[in-house]
Amino acid sequence: MRALLLPLALVSLALWSGAAGALQLTLPTSARMTSQEVSAPDSYAFPSAPFADGALPKDTVEGSISRQAWRIGGQGLTTLQLLAPLRKQLEEAGYTIAFQCNTAECGGFDFRFGADILDAPMMRVSLADFRYLDARKGTVERIGLLVSRTSNAGYVQIVQAAPLGQPAPTIQVGRTPTEAITPVPFEKPKGIAVPPELAVDSGLTPGGELVALGHVVLSDLTFETGSADLGPGPYDSLTELAAFLIEDPARRIALVGHTDAVGALTGNVALSKRRATSVLERLATTHGVPRNQLQAEGMGWLSPITTNLTPEGREENRRVEAVLLNTE
Repeated sequence: MRALLLPLALVSLALWSGAAGALQLTLPTSARMTSQEVSAPDSYAFPSAPFADGALPKDTVEGSISRQAWRIGGQGLTTLQLLAPLRKQLEEAGYTIAFQCNTAECGGFDFRFGADILDAPMMRVSLADFRYLDARKGTVERIGLLVSRTSNAGYVQIVQAAPLGQPAPTIQVGRTPTEAITPVPFEKPKGIAVPPELAVDSGLTPGGELVALGHVVLSDLTFETGSADLGPGPYDSLTELAAFLIEDPARRIALVGHTDAVGALTGNVALSKRRATSVLERLATTHGVPRNQLQAEGMGWLSPITTNLTPEGREENRRVEAVLLNTE
């Protein structure tokens, strides 16, 4: 693991000491650094456009490279509410926003795994709720920001690049809180479970939650312990999901399986993908959803939505999600 864990009590850090005119970014008071890596000379491939035609466009920059990850404790901030203040601060400091996107616009699953992201648990990325921003200042300074969240925390990755021989700008993250934001209550749609981290989103009609939220947890599905075979059902979540897909043949989803943290990663990734494939088969054979609207993926225990330290948490982490890939 290349990242270096730092004490969670640390709240501000100068990446290169003594740099003049340091850029200062402010995160909420609950922000704690979880990882820092500085290397020079090195290179970093900044995503420069959405995933398309089987590839993620990138600009590879050589020079002094720094990577940080931050965890923002507590619930109540959306990914946009996490990113927007940082974007504003960068613009006020003279940076130009060259590229930005949210989950579906970025390319969802393919963007997430095509980008160079620090390992969990330092940086956690929800497949259905993340945002990315590429900011530049002249030809010298470049910053990539990736934000995401889980059920109980937000996560921010900050990557900086500067030409060889020149120190990267200093980033200090202060304790000044962001502007208070009042969450909007969310009404859970019938039959399709909404994970705790989505409790701040606006209310939606049952037919619109995938379009607006980007994903749903199919919480009524049942599997035998250690088995990839989906129980007989019927399942309301699959009935509603099938109706949503059949209504518009242009809609495509990825069914993504997840496990708890018990056992080796390789075996859990395989099991989670087999479970997602079982759901795909049920949608295709029983509900008549065309297979070209479906794909199956497995994450194993790489993307938990809560702790794996309790039986209840492990049960919640064992799930299959539907992630909207496009609406066109």
